[in-house]
Amino acid sequence: MLPDGRGSVTDRNRQRRDRDLGMDRSISRRDFIQGAVGSLVAGATLSTGCAPDEGAPRAGPPDGQVGMPGVPGPPSSHPPSRLGLRGSHPGSFEVAHAMALEKRSDWGPVAEPDAGEYDLVVVGAGISGLAAAFFYREQHPDARVLLLDNHDDFGGHAKRNEFEVRGRTILGYGGSQSLEAPSAYSDVARGLLEKLRIDTQRLRDAYDVDFFRRNDLGGGIFFDAATYGTDRFVRSNFANPDLFMPVARSDLDAADAIDQMPLSAPARQELRRLIVGSDDRLPDHSLLGEPGFLRSISYRDFLTEHLGVEQPEVLAFLQEVPGIYHGHGIDAVPALDALGFGLPGLGSTSLGSLEGVLRKVLSLALEPYLYHFPDGNASVARELVRRLVPVAGAGTTMEDGLIAPIDYGVLDRPDNEVRLRLESTVVRVEHDGDPRQASGVSVHYLRAGRSERVRAGRVVLACYNAAIPHLCPSLPDLQKQALRKLVKVPLVFTNVLLRSWHACQKQGLGVALCPGSWHSLAALDFPVSLGEYRFSTGPDDPIVLHLSRAVAARHPGTPDEQSRLGRFELLSTSFETIEREIRTHLAGMLGPGGFDPAIDIEAIAVNRWPHGYARSPNPLFDPEYEPGEAPHEIGRKPFGRIAIANSDAGASAYLDAAIDQAWRAVGDLA
Repeated sequence: MLPDGRGSVTDRNRQRRDRDLGMDRSISRRDFIQGAVGSLVAGATLSTGCAPDEGAPRAGPPDGQVGMPGVPGPPSSHPPSRLGLRGSHPGSFEVAHAMALEKRSDWGPVAEPDAGEYDLVVVGAGISGLAAAFFYREQHPDARVLLLDNHDDFGGHAKRNEFEVRGRTILGYGGSQSLEAPSAYSDVARGLLEKLRIDTQRLRDAYDVDFFRRNDLGGGIFFDAATYGTDRFVRSNFANPDLFMPVARSDLDAADAIDQMPLSAPARQELRRLIVGSDDRLPDHSLLGEPGFLRSISYRDFLTEHLGVEQPEVLAFLQEVPGIYHGHGIDAVPALDALGFGLPGLGSTSLGSLEGVLRKVLSLALEPYLYHFPDGNASVARELVRRLVPVAGAGTTMEDGLIAPIDYGVLDRPDNEVRLRLESTVVRVEHDGDPRQASGVSVHYLRAGRSERVRAGRVVLACYNAAIPHLCPSLPDLQKQALRKLVKVPLVFTNVLLRSWHACQKQGLGVALCPGSWHSLAALDFPVSLGEYRFSTGPDDPIVLHLSRAVAARHPGTPDEQSRLGRFELLSTSFETIEREIRTHLAGMLGPGGFDPAIDIEAIAVNRWPHGYARSPNPLFDPEYEPGEAPHEIGRKPFGRIAIANSDAGASAYLDAAIDQAWRAVGDLA
């Protein structure tokens, strides 16, 4: 501090900048305490081993008003309306980390609050856990079932964010996004959607495919001042943005847009050559053999070793682009996958002569990416809960299910045949004796600082598979080793409620790649109006801007090493830091359109997922396994009265995989 107590010039400048960004403003339901010290709570809890309610801050107030920054209101009884840090929120992971990292096993005296034995206990109330309970009840209609989940809301990655503004409820998805290619789902997955009365055709019709084109909202690239020396949004068709969103096309093709990019002249020249190149740089590989070769090398190696890319700026610019879909950067993604995603370079292969035909075939073969609820796949989770606990939600259709409130107060009512118990972290699952002869299973968990235990005839573990060796130390060593190999990919899905979208319209921004920014992708929410729920109709209306980041993509090493480093980074980053990054990002990207982050941001929900995408086989790093020998296949084997389900067990980060694995797990208990 300076002698007058005013702080250094740097501190004062930062405080002034924070005020300009609106960091001192009270945002609706903003839980400053939760965000500002979230990372400190994680560290402190690991050292003290406290349970969620002993040291973890609670989420924001129900009425949407925080008051003075730093002074939280009472916890909301409606978890989807809690903002700030969501996803793996403070209070949801500390016990599990103490168990896994500190090897803690003593949780104090154990109480048994529930009378009798459950027929089934499901650990994890994500899509797979809820589906497992549903399938089991179909086969055993009188079964008594308990679901336990460490989060304050059900659905797992199918997270719902709710915003209240001007008397309206606006929804956002905080994780599992859409039903991708539902026509290719298994009979089991399609059958479950039908039982839940989810009509995929109605869902597709609810998507306004002309919204972006009608409002001239296209794709582009945002270059931030901290990385590139200036804030600049360049409208461009780079990387085929309409592959996932039917955005308006830019009159400027990708090659011509390079002239507007704040890159050095050598980098612009190299990037242009990469985009327009038409000479075959893989002469030693035939047309038929090229796909296999391109699948055996990373996109980075393809660029540097075969296309002669040397400029670090070009590699840095491209590094995170495939992370949007794959979760990792160009050094860990096969070249064939990156080229299929729309990254440049296909013209410099013999396949390039067929690029137009290939793109046409691909567009015809791919099912349109239009099957999206306004809250993502949280609606699927809500439909499952309405069937499992009928008293929790009214309505009979997917339209009324979207807006009908869920009564969280009745989810764990003693007279329910199916009980859903949130904020309960399981720490031990063990058979009552030899697994081959045991008559039941004990499930030990922590809730509200208390150590509790229930007994079950059978158990489905629908939690993260990497946690299972810590929950079931008596598993065979080979199975535990396989489960530990299933390292999930960390992700961040952030929803920012904007007061209006005039600035987006003036910039022509529908979706933007953001190399260098903390979030690597920014996009207006999918334009879906379903039943009584209506999407924004004009630029005066509030709208959700979705930001995402594949945290692993900026770290070196193998995919698993990248994921672990990304996870550490994510858990050590406070909400305050992320909020400042968001406000700086949007000020630079939308400022030329009249956007003021201190005024135009209504609310922020940062859905962080240190354990995000399920790990899928990567041909660059994984061998080809014989049937039944892949880690996810070994890891999901039943163990006595315990079965294992979730998308990890299918090595696929998709809704249908979670459902299919739930079906298999229930079958394993037969």
